Parts: sequence; structure tokens; C-alpha cells
Amino acid sequence: MATQSFFDESQDQSDVKRAIVSKYFWAWAKVIIPTAKKRSNRIAYIDLFAGPGRYRDGTKSTPLLVLEKAIEDDDMQNMLVSIFNDKDEAHSRSLEKALTSLPGIENLKYKPEVHNEEVGEEIVMMFESMKLVPTLFFVDPWGYKGLSLRLVNAVLKDWGSDCIFFFNYNRINMGLSNPLVKEHMKALFGVERANELRQRLELLEPSQRELLIVEELAQAIVEMGGKFVLPFRFKNDRGNRTSHHLIFVSKNFKGYEIMKEIMAKESSCANQGVPSFEYNPADVRYPTLFNLARPLEDLEELLLEEFAGESLTVREVYRIHSVGKPYIIKNYKEVLREMERTGKIQVNPPQDKRPKHTMADSVAITFPYMGGA
Repeated sequence: MATQSFFDESQDQSDVKRAIVSKYFWAWAKVIIPTAKKRSNRIAYIDLFAGPGRYRDGTKSTPLLVLEKAIEDDDMQNMLVSIFNDKDEAHSRSLEKALTSLPGIENLKYKPEVHNEEVGEEIVMMFESMKLVPTLFFVDPWGYKGLSLRLVNAVLKDWGSDCIFFFNYNRINMGLSNPLVKEHMKALFGVERANELRQRLELLEPSQRELLIVEELAQAIVEMGGKFVLPFRFKNDRGNRTSHHLIFVSKNFKGYEIMKEIMAKESSCANQGVPSFEYNPADVRYPTLFNLARPLEDLEELLLEEFAGESLTVREVYRIHSVGKPYIIKNYKEVLREMERTGKIQVNPPQDKRPKHTMADSVAITFPYMGGA
């Protein structure tokens, strides 16, 4: 009943989620396709909890948005393998009907597959035993059943594959203290980490619990081989509680960089141009709350401390420093230009030798040693 009502209408959070996934699919495919042509000449999109083709209000679900993009592109028409699954038979039938009715669907070389299976051990073992073509893997369970570290890693293990999954914070927060779903929590965090989490969470406030749970999940993914993890948080309608996260995982910095820019644009607020990486309906109602911090000044201090005495290009600064932080490349360039103006760094070539108000990726930055210029 809960999953059925979830698809009754398209909510703002669902719009943002679909936008993030479909935009990343397009950007990911464009990066992967040139190399994939030299290998298997195939790429894949897999969604194991696909839902129906449309919401009750008629809004297209993510599978339809993804395939519409593929139909529009000559390379993807010939290369995309798409696999959809939903254990709800009504959803899978509805999805199959919606996919069949898409204009131009017959132009796809590989007909979309729609399955009606429970996601569990068998599917994980199947992916673990296969060598996958480059795959964008989307896992969007209603709760937590079927979501596991092994499932994510089974797809990430192969070249060019990235994963986006839905992390239902409320249910997992409750599940960690519920002995009836202990096995699901072990599958998601690992045995030792799940046991330690339960003990540490007992003494924490709600906001601290969330930070710890998401951080431990990210660390568990990194230990499994997902080098880059990027969460995007969704708040409830009142903006006072987290409902869920959309979490991106990749082994490649380029994918991380692309998704960071996409999530930045979908964020509901940006303080000093620094994106919140969350969708919060309250942002537009209470803007004063988000103008108190000064995140760009924080970035300046972080750079001076981390790179004291070093010389790097702008691109190297961004690549090394940005992982796990909310800043995007535009923020780094803005701060570095200001640091150059105030004489806090040395820049080569200097501003008078560059086009006005620019800071190219190749520009060299020399940071002072701590305690002196």
C-alpha cells in the first residue's frame, strides 16, 4: 500500500530525483560512449525497483525519461541495453505498456527488458558473476529490502559503471534499532559496522545520528571499492526533518565531478554560491536562515592550511580538495581570484597576463607556508 501511494502523484522531491538521475544518465553516456565503442559497443541502464511508467498524475517516471534521451541520440539508439525490474506485477506491467508506447522506441537496437523479480541474493550473485558493460545502475527501493553493499559493488566492479541509490533515512534510522530487520542492516553496513553503529547512536541527538549514519554508509561503500560517494539530502515538506538521501557512487573522479555539478544545480539553496546539496521546501520560505554562514571564507582558510608551501594548478587544487566537500569548481575559482587580489597566493600567469576575471584550470597557484607569505 505504501509503495502504491508513493506513485499516486508527482511530488517536488520526486521531480528533483528524476532530474538528477536523467541528467546524469545523459552526461555519463556522453563520456563513456567513445571508449565503449572500442570495446563491446554497448552501455547499459539498470533499474531494479523501476515502478510504473507514469505517476498517477501522468508525470513520466525515470525509466521513460532515460529512454526518451536514448531515442533522441544515434549512438545510444545502437548501444543502450536497458533492464527494468519491479517485484510488483502491476508496476512492471504498467511500465512495459508505457515503454512500448514511447514514440521511436522501435529505433532502439536492444529492446528494453522488463522483469518482475524479488531483489535478493540470486540477483546479487548473478551480477557478481557477470562482467558488465559500462552500466548506470539505479537502485530505488521503498525501504531497505534488497539494498546491500554487495549489490552496489556487484555493478561498480566493472569499468565505466556508476551507481545511484535511494537511501530511506527514516526507515534505516529506525531499522538500526529494530532486531527484526537486523539482517537487512548487516547487508547495508556490514556486520561490524552495523553493531558499532547501534552502540554509538544511543547517545546522539537526531541531527548527529543522521550525520553518523550517512558517514558510516559512505565509508562502508569506499571500503568496498567505491572511491567517490556523494549524498544529496531531501527534507520533508516543513523542512524540519530529513526524509531520504539520493547517494551517488563512482570509482572515477570525472563521474563525481559531473554529478556534483548536477546536484549543485538541483539544490534548493546556495549560500555565497556554495550549493546545499539538498532539496528543502523551507529554503524559499525562510531565506534568512541560509545567509548566516560564510562558506567561501571557510574555503579560503581550508586551502591555506591544506596546501601550505605547495604549488599546484587550479585543476589539481579542485581535484584534490573538493572530494567530500560542498564546493564546486566555480567556488574554488572565485576564492582563488580573491586570494590573488589580496596577495595571499602567488599566481602564474598573474591577472594582468590573463583575460580579466578569469582563472583557467591550468593556472599555477603557489600557497604560502603557514605563518608567512
